Amino acid sequence: MTWCLPICGKRKQEVKEKTVKRTEEDKNEKILRELVPKKFWKWRKVFGKKESKRMPVQKAWDHAIELKEGFVPKRGKVYSLSREEREKV
Repeated sequence: MTWCLPICGKRKQEVKEKTVKRTEEDKNEKILRELVPKKFWKWRKVFGKKESKRMPVQKAWDHAIELKEGFVPKRGKVYSLSREEREKV
């Protein structure tokens, strides 16, 4: 019979959690490889859940678009829609 300190139970739990996390990461990686075209795989990290929930870092060239006073944008098509898409809208 082996004697184990209470810390062993915690260690086993930590190992189990890491294994589950690794399995989830592998599953997510597989899904990403199926959904993201191969030419974008080197940037696959940005398609991850964690990265998609944060805003990009603000850069020096980021700026506000100032509109002239009284400007009213013209109403028009932003892009063409199929008949099916138009009916939904």
